[in-house]
Amino acid sequence: MGVVRTDESRRAEIEEFRQMLLSCSGAVVVLKVRSKDEFNRRRGTVAGGGNERGVDRKLVCVTSGVSFLGIAIVKQLLIRGYAVRIIVDSEEDIERLREIETSGEMMEGTSSNNLIGVVVAKFNDRQSLMEAFDGCCTVFHTAAFVDPSGFSGYSKYMAEIEAKAAENIAEACAETSSVRNYVLTSSLLTCIWRDTSNNNLPPLVDHNSWSDESFCNGKKLWYALGKLKAERASWRIAEEKGLKLATICSGLITGPRYFCTNPSSTIAYLKGGQDMYEHGLLASVEVDKLAEAHVQVHEEMKKGSGGRYVCFDKVVRRPEEVQRLEVETGVRINTDTVSTDDGFRFELSNRKLDRLMSQVHRCNIDVC
Repeated sequence: MGVVRTDESRRAEIEEFRQMLLSCSGAVVVLKVRSKDEFNRRRGTVAGGGNERGVDRKLVCVTSGVSFLGIAIVKQLLIRGYAVRIIVDSEEDIERLREIETSGEMMEGTSSNNLIGVVVAKFNDRQSLMEAFDGCCTVFHTAAFVDPSGFSGYSKYMAEIEAKAAENIAEACAETSSVRNYVLTSSLLTCIWRDTSNNNLPPLVDHNSWSDESFCNGKKLWYALGKLKAERASWRIAEEKGLKLATICSGLITGPRYFCTNPSSTIAYLKGGQDMYEHGLLASVEVDKLAEAHVQVHEEMKKGSGGRYVCFDKVVRRPEEVQRLEVETGVRINTDTVSTDDGFRFELSNRKLDRLMSQVHRCNIDVC
């Protein structure tokens, strides 16, 4: 499920993946494209059974692990000593990993804490997902969906596919005995889209805020609708089946080569960019910070409950910042008729995640 890439683009993605894995400071990476059973044997994991012996608390699963965000999350997990099982849905993605493995530059070692395994599973096949998740304590679903044609950015059809995939993954997590935690990459768009003609809307937009599904549908904000329906479905299943869930509502993802690698999702996110800017709701986050947030939220889940988190590191507030974003993304955000002289109506807040990240950084400094 993705756009058709040129050979040059494909080689660039492979090189980027290789460099990111090699940059894992202190991590010994052993990349072998294995079956799940072979990977579990290498890890010393007893698969299945539903008891504690069947759970490896350092083995986690990342869906779309060869996507831009997936790569960054894998890197952060490897740095922290996790073993990662990457879920892919095509032989092409496996071939990308094989090219990295055979490049001759991948560090070899015997540490069992820094392995990458690859399993093919389809998001519309719940049984294959359960088999892929078996033995993992946590599933990270990065929801890396793009328009298959590569032209429309993100369609209403894609919104339905995304929602159904998230539902299948949540169901598979709930039905897989080893899975303790589920971390879903959502979007800030699930928090901000409401009818602004309603003067009773609170000025603060944070993890307690929810977009209006009918408003998204009426304005044809398909990307926001897909993320919203996916997150809603995940929370419904988590509550019904007792699955511990955390969702990370991310601003527009930025980072080296992101916009040229992911043009469809960038265009789709920025639909309605003028309104976002006018109301103080246009925000972005650098991919490495977002990946780190995923891992820190996961660590927090092991100590307590899940919940929603808003993640951004920059709010676009000035015309020159809009112009810079237009140049970087190639997306026109018409602000000619927008006046912000009287300030912005809404204020974005990521205070919940900011407190968590601040605690972690203080703890690291104090070596606690």
